[in-house]
Amino acid sequence: MEQSALENLLTKLIGIWETEVIEFKRAGDGYSTHDIGKYFSALSNEANLRNHECAWLVFGVDNKSRQIVGTNYRTESERLQSLKIQISQGTEPNITFRNIHELNYQKSRVILFEIPAAPQGMPVSWNGHYYARAGESLNALGWDKQDEIRNQTRAVDWSAQVVDKANINHLDPVAVQKARESFARKYANRFPEDEIKSWDTKTFLNRARLTQDGHITNTTLLLLGKPESAHLLSPHPAQMVWKLEGTERAYEHFYPPFLLSTTFLYHKIRNIQIRILPDDELLPIEVAKYDQKVVLEALHNCIAHQDYTRNGRIIVTEFQDKLVFENEGSFFEGSPDDYIFGSKIPRRYRNTFLVQAMAELNMIDTMGYGIHEMHLVQAKRFLPLPDYDLSECNSVRMTIHGKVVDPAYSRLLMQKKDISLVDTIALDRVQKKLSLPSKTTQHLRRAGLIEGRKPNVHISSIVAQVIDKKAEYIKLRALNDQHYAELIVGYLEKFNKASREDINSFLWDKLSDALDDTQKRNKISNLLTNLRRKGLIRNTASRKAPSWALSE
Repeated sequence: MEQSALENLLTKLIGIWETEVIEFKRAGDGYSTHDIGKYFSALSNEANLRNHECAWLVFGVDNKSRQIVGTNYRTESERLQSLKIQISQGTEPNITFRNIHELNYQKSRVILFEIPAAPQGMPVSWNGHYYARAGESLNALGWDKQDEIRNQTRAVDWSAQVVDKANINHLDPVAVQKARESFARKYANRFPEDEIKSWDTKTFLNRARLTQDGHITNTTLLLLGKPESAHLLSPHPAQMVWKLEGTERAYEHFYPPFLLSTTFLYHKIRNIQIRILPDDELLPIEVAKYDQKVVLEALHNCIAHQDYTRNGRIIVTEFQDKLVFENEGSFFEGSPDDYIFGSKIPRRYRNTFLVQAMAELNMIDTMGYGIHEMHLVQAKRFLPLPDYDLSECNSVRMTIHGKVVDPAYSRLLMQKKDISLVDTIALDRVQKKLSLPSKTTQHLRRAGLIEGRKPNVHISSIVAQVIDKKAEYIKLRALNDQHYAELIVGYLEKFNKASREDINSFLWDKLSDALDDTQKRNKISNLLTNLRRKGLIRNTASRKAPSWALSE
């Protein structure tokens, strides 16, 4: 959030004061993580029971005087954000803060922890214990409240509900035929193609899990329904929107059958070829701006995981350099990071019936490999990896990049074919100027993949280092220092003498932009010291106000 928005939010929360879903603490640096976990469980459960999207735990406000007093809790950003991992490790199901917001308000530091409501049907525990609130007090979550959460209507799968007024005539014949062909490809080793062709429509729809005992479901209409049949799903809008933003603006709405509409939406996207020029190559590598498989995977995920009961639309926004996908409903099982390496299998789905049907039609898989595959494809195309934004409660925003962010990242992936996905993810964070754990930074530095000092860490621009030509790299670094030293000597030959300010002004713009001001000053100091020790230059004035000249 912007600082102004956070200020308005803080003012609003203080005005409401402490309820079952808002808690204020002074909280110093030593505030117990275990206590934070208990409040997380309690506030998350209460937000669920009261139909709130989020609850708030606020540090830096006195809970008696209602005065903003500030907090020194985990002042280092990296250490503060690491609390997310600690909370996710102690909660069941494994969820954590939507976001941790820092606000400088009236010269006082305030931290606002945004806590998501417990998932429908699943109370949140901390270290095996369930917590709740009674006014401002922290209590155990009683059996009645646990049962209330576990018996919520989430157990009723909206996508499986039968639409009484719908029949076969409400389905699009082209979509039904497309579904039959997709089903036949998926089960080519199980059913002969002629057998699948011989099934009547009712039989096929049942076998493909699109209907229940011949009855049309919400899933059937979403995937195969005619556009004019969408009203049968009302008040739940079945609509996708493509929107173009930039110098030109446009939009278009897409309706069922989603089995066909996703392809139509994809073709609206301006998918030109882009060129990436590797080092020492005259011919550039050309790749499509967006990979069709990645785009359709993202779009199909939006359809599969959308919370249709929230009466929202799926929105795809095309910018000049990226695509942004938005759908209603929080990330349902775990977090996106859990699925990057393809090792986590989801245990449950929001729309179980819909997901099963889409899997039967080869639109998605049910093993959690989609996010993993999208990351692999983007890495193989030398482009930035997908980003997920869960900062808004009950919505997911995913970004697919269609442009090089840092040429050094792309060139590194071209040169180092065997780089691991773990390192690729870390380097992607470096190029996007996102924080990294200290251990990861040390690992990348030892591997010769990054340079610079925090906060100006950057991917190594010297490809020779990447391909293990370390001696050449070190030699080149030395040549760079020699080049700057020669510039200083040349300057003194022409002007006879120079103050430190003169030399700073002369070299400043010639030094790497990756260096901050302090690092540039240190660099120049080291150059002058080395030249003095070699007897090439001398200081003809004082140490505090030096005047440099060539040695006689």
